[in-house]
Amino acid sequence: MAASKSDPRWGKATRIPEEGRFLAGRHSRAWELRRAVHILFEFIRGFRALHFLGPCVTVFGSARFREEHPYYQLAREMGSRLARAGFTVMTGGGPGIMEAANRGAKEAGGMSVGVNITLPHEQKPNDYLDRWIEFRYFFVRKVMLVKYSHAFVVMPGGFGTMDEVFETLTLMQTGKIEDFPLVLMGATYWRRLMEFIYAKMVNEGTISPQDLELVRLTDSPDEAMAAILAGATAHGLVWEPKGGGSRARRFARNLRPAQPPPPPTDYPS
Repeated sequence: MAASKSDPRWGKATRIPEEGRFLAGRHSRAWELRRAVHILFEFIRGFRALHFLGPCVTVFGSARFREEHPYYQLAREMGSRLARAGFTVMTGGGPGIMEAANRGAKEAGGMSVGVNITLPHEQKPNDYLDRWIEFRYFFVRKVMLVKYSHAFVVMPGGFGTMDEVFETLTLMQTGKIEDFPLVLMGATYWRRLMEFIYAKMVNEGTISPQDLELVRLTDSPDEAMAAILAGATAHGLVWEPKGGGSRARRFARNLRPAQPPPPPTDYPS
């Protein structure tokens, strides 16, 4: 079935031929070396752009939800809550859920960042970004979305969102990153997936029952923020006054307390 012009098949092809060649088998050693250098510089560009952001929370979700959709409104609310708690809100930088989370953060006076991927169908940055960076390679982009984040909010989405959430869960399950809070929002959307994970994957022994503790499913911004704040505090974040509110900062590794202080009690709801 041909894809309609109104419903582009996101990421089905690439407009940069060398990317397709990179994953199409072996090439000459000189070609592979040049490609490795290009990838290294893409990583360095990301590190330079994102190094001074402060603690981030990444929001994943579909680019296809419009402003009037309830999921857009929920993501906007979460972006606002996260910014008021002192986090930088990081997304893929495009429309839909990404725009909603960035918009909420910007409206709340927080830092809003977009980390985009070059696709065959041009994706313009949304209008609510303080900083925007674009990558050629999905794996470089995903490293950036995970590296700087102390929690993850996953709104309803498609294959890209599934890829992001399961890679993040795999990194936590295997101990490659710490067990940062990962909150699935849109309980109706995700419920059948969670039922499959419990009924099949746990019962067949392909994952352990305790792996389910890596995920929290809720529609409540209050519950989501409670989990994010508790998890971030447990991993060494503290909150300090900044004007009328507070902001999060990370303890230096050698200063991390044995029992980190709780989040501020005057956190705005």
